[in-house]
Amino acid sequence: MVQGDQTKRVLLFGATGTAGQAAGRALIRAGHDVVRVVRPGRATVPFAGKTRVADLTGAAEVMRGGGFDAVVSCLASRTGASRDAWAVDHGANLAILRAAEASGVGQFVLLSAICVQKPLLAFQRAKLAFEDELMASGLIWSIVRPTAFFKSLAGQIARVQVGKPFLVFGDGELTACKPISDDDLGDFIATCLTDPTRQGRVLPIGGPGPALTPLDQGRLLFEAAGRPARFRHVPVAMMDVIGGVARGLGLVSRRWSDKAEFVRIGRYYATESMLVWDAAAGRYDADATPEFGQETLGAFYADVIAGRRVVQLGDHAVF
Repeated sequence: MVQGDQTKRVLLFGATGTAGQAAGRALIRAGHDVVRVVRPGRATVPFAGKTRVADLTGAAEVMRGGGFDAVVSCLASRTGASRDAWAVDHGANLAILRAAEASGVGQFVLLSAICVQKPLLAFQRAKLAFEDELMASGLIWSIVRPTAFFKSLAGQIARVQVGKPFLVFGDGELTACKPISDDDLGDFIATCLTDPTRQGRVLPIGGPGPALTPLDQGRLLFEAAGRPARFRHVPVAMMDVIGGVARGLGLVSRRWSDKAEFVRIGRYYATESMLVWDAAAGRYDADATPEFGQETLGAFYADVIAGRRVVQLGDHAVF
């Protein structure tokens, strides 16, 4: 709980996504006065704070006369397709930033992603472009770049529960990550409002270690399900073939162009670790990837299988 002189009036965007909901809960637990902005039809998502219904382009109107001290944005494009990414990850966030500047809001905390370290995809470039705008704004800023969410590693729970093998690309050790839970991430975001050491900084953050490969994740899932571990190895080249077909069709179809970008996203996550990238050494560094929180992926899997948690898979579920 923050002290009275640190309590802030916070405007929260992206509050209905899983990370945004967790950030809202954490901000309220910390004692802040939180107002979330939701699009029409989304106000039914439970929230203990106040709610304003507005289109994302209406940020200036929401802030006008509101006396807000800080903005927290957990906005993210749903699909990662180029138009969606530039409209949301860059465009909507930029509109919010400009409204914050005009309204005298002094602080902005942004939820970004660790994968922008190696920007090969449209949504990564869009996120980086907004990060640059935020750093140049003159506001007190924090940019939070989490590793993999638990939700993003939940796509194969149903497969394992019905006795199917866990799918891995290549040898299952091409990548690694330090998964972080929504609630731990929300708590970390909330600390950025009052901890000066987390301000004016880009903050990569993972959950409690060690770093886990896909094989490690599969073993944890089989253990939670009480089943013997079974893996099926999928060649990365398969995604290259699918992507090549989609790119060809994308030359004449916008729909297929979006599908091609989705395959590129899937291939990226199949071959790139969600850890701090050491550019000088040309490798990902698990030891350099900060850790935060207490919740583990194994405990999450056990909770989902036991029915204590429900996971709503989003647009990025590959399996």
